[in-house]
Amino acid sequence: MNKNIAAEIENDVCEESSPDYLKVSLAAAMTMDLVPGIFYRNACLHCINVLLTYDEGCKANCAYCGLQKTREGDYNDKSFIRVDWPVFKTDDVIESTLKKKDIADRICISMITHEKAKKDTFTILKRFVGELHCPVSILMAPTVLKHQDIDSFKECGANMVTVALDVATPELFDKYRGKGVNGPHRWEKYNDILEYSVSVFGKNRVGCHLVVGLGETEMEMVRRIQAVRDIGARSHLFSFYREKGSRLENHPQCPAGKYRRVQTARHIIDYDMGRVEDMIFDDEERIIDFGMPFKTVAEMIEKGVAFQTTGCPGKTEISACNRPFGDSSPKNIRSFPFALNANDVARIRKELLDYD
Repeated sequence: MNKNIAAEIENDVCEESSPDYLKVSLAAAMTMDLVPGIFYRNACLHCINVLLTYDEGCKANCAYCGLQKTREGDYNDKSFIRVDWPVFKTDDVIESTLKKKDIADRICISMITHEKAKKDTFTILKRFVGELHCPVSILMAPTVLKHQDIDSFKECGANMVTVALDVATPELFDKYRGKGVNGPHRWEKYNDILEYSVSVFGKNRVGCHLVVGLGETEMEMVRRIQAVRDIGARSHLFSFYREKGSRLENHPQCPAGKYRRVQTARHIIDYDMGRVEDMIFDDEERIIDFGMPFKTVAEMIEKGVAFQTTGCPGKTEISACNRPFGDSSPKNIRSFPFALNANDVARIRKELLDYD
């Protein structure tokens, strides 16, 4: 055999790419005892988050993302959501997840924008559905998908799907994900896949990621949350948390008050307690009235559920995908990965009233 051909075959075999390999979030790797570590306040991850991986990396260029193609460094060395995502064999991910049946309520396959991602997602999905004990979600890459792929995801056993729309307005989407960064994503495509997914999976079985603090006003974000709810999906919120080396590495995190008010509004809207049209905003488009009796809002704040991480549910309606400290440091928690205590609630009350 030609030595050059033999070398190419050997490189292909050694390449740690999907579907035989997967990146695993640091929190998931810790949960599965694949890497050592201790969670602050004993936070417990209930959703195993995995990410497709290829040497060429993601072909998108989102301004706030650690995986953006123009960020310096090799793809496998890039952080994502500010932490490492170590690579493991898919076989080992399955074996380790099965050992954590008492903890792992769900597993989520995160696609990236890559020509092989669709085919490999189906391969991994079929394995997870056939070999694991828990439901499987897919964080989709709409740019590489068609309507028939959504149908096939459900036919192959996916329990829920999510679209990471991330930004609240088409203008900001284009600026940070589309033409503004020479990226392939288009607002219309993302919303089309989101809406079609609801028609396939049904009401409350589709999620939409939204990142608070990318330049939108509170009114714009809450209107987007309402639009997502009106098609039958629910929003999963993140507080923008800058990624070193990304285009937005110097972009400030939004004020805590803004995030708390949006979290409260999202809870009201997503659980059909009220609508954006009932809410009142000031001249800077900040929420000053949630359109509900004060006592009802106060009771909701006291329970604290509105301020926990939002994502696909596990054994209860509370998110299994609780992503410990995925959008803040443990010292300044934005999305709580566990039930709030009295001190947490007291802090939330103060932050809700902060309009500086």
